[in-house]
Amino acid sequence: MPEIHLLSPRGFKAAGVYAGIRSRNQPDVGLLLCDELASASAVFTTNKVFAAPIKVGREHLAGGTLRGVVVNAGNANACTGRQREKDARRMCQLAAEVTGYSPGEFLPSSTGIIGHMLPMSKLERGIVEAGHALGSSRDHALLFADAILTTDLKRKSAGVRFKIGRQVVTLAGVCKGSGMIGPRMSVDTPADLRPSVAAKRSASTGPRTGRRRPLHATMLAYLTTDASISPVLLRRLMQQATDTSFNAVTVDDHTSTNDTAVLMASGLSGAKVSVGASLKSFTQALAEVSQSLAYQIAADGEGATKVVKIEVRGCAKVEHARAIARAIANSPLVKCAMHGNDPNWGRIVSAAGLAGVPFDPERATLLLQGTPVFRSGRPVPFDAGKVSATLAAPEVLVKLDCRLGDQSTTVWTCDFSKEYVTINADYHT
Repeated sequence: MPEIHLLSPRGFKAAGVYAGIRSRNQPDVGLLLCDELASASAVFTTNKVFAAPIKVGREHLAGGTLRGVVVNAGNANACTGRQREKDARRMCQLAAEVTGYSPGEFLPSSTGIIGHMLPMSKLERGIVEAGHALGSSRDHALLFADAILTTDLKRKSAGVRFKIGRQVVTLAGVCKGSGMIGPRMSVDTPADLRPSVAAKRSASTGPRTGRRRPLHATMLAYLTTDASISPVLLRRLMQQATDTSFNAVTVDDHTSTNDTAVLMASGLSGAKVSVGASLKSFTQALAEVSQSLAYQIAADGEGATKVVKIEVRGCAKVEHARAIARAIANSPLVKCAMHGNDPNWGRIVSAAGLAGVPFDPERATLLLQGTPVFRSGRPVPFDAGKVSATLAAPEVLVKLDCRLGDQSTTVWTCDFSKEYVTINADYHT
């Protein structure tokens, strides 16, 4: 069976070109286009310091439809004063001109350095070139996937085919993310989502010369499907899928200024998603693709040598499970122990206790790679050497049962290595 890629769903085209925005010769401008005005939904960062594409993207998605996405890598278009919004709107204008559609039908995205003006002359040439290079082949999908990468070492993609009635539906996606990963994305705009004082000062003074530029990696995801689904339903399903995938991955718990995930539905398969079996099938497919992409982010975390999968169950509320899992995943002590294959379970239990939600160590059970190491407030005897050997694996499973209820969750993270420190201490462009 042919490989499923971003452009496998009917009605989509894409391109990725090198415009010279970043130093290495790799695509840095991408364009994704739908033949139809697609139902669409997106989740965006809830960081109060947010880039211009977040504001413009929310505006353009207000009606629940999109024609396409225009994205650049190498520059975040964040914290650069009023010009940043003008540049984000100009990106949409250029995409509209080269494709013959309306600027308000495009969602802009940017990722890269914070606090530097977009090189608009390069970006303008890149968008025009991308518009003339659009296609629906696997190679076009790969070029678009390359155009969104920053510190990533690998492309990240996933896709599934499934049936709704007699119709075959395809859902696929690509994403990027390696560092500055701790997404907290929402389809709704928080009431207090305004630029902070620090952001305004940065915008007025601009970057200082002679100082190392900050690293900005961001999580971006673009998903396509040829199912027919209403914008209202798509909006609800997108938030549900995000909470169990993109919002459940963390590398360093740093929520980016630019985090975005968008799903576009062309409707060209003829299969309609509404209620019952069609809704169940689509929901499962969206979860599968989103969680695969999230896992790939953890696996490609900056300096990572392994994925750490944290399962927390037995909580009274799912929010409690998420808080505990995230506290464990974000503990530098836990992440360092994972890198050293050290079965130091005390770090995990103590991290669970500081999550700020109900947790009783006298009732909890902890397993590392399937081996019980802690139960009901006391250690369980185990062979430390053997457990350490099991931790030297590409994926480590940490399973905590709180025994306080029936709610559970999964969070993916990675270990902390010396390479992570080197990347973030010495990074410059």
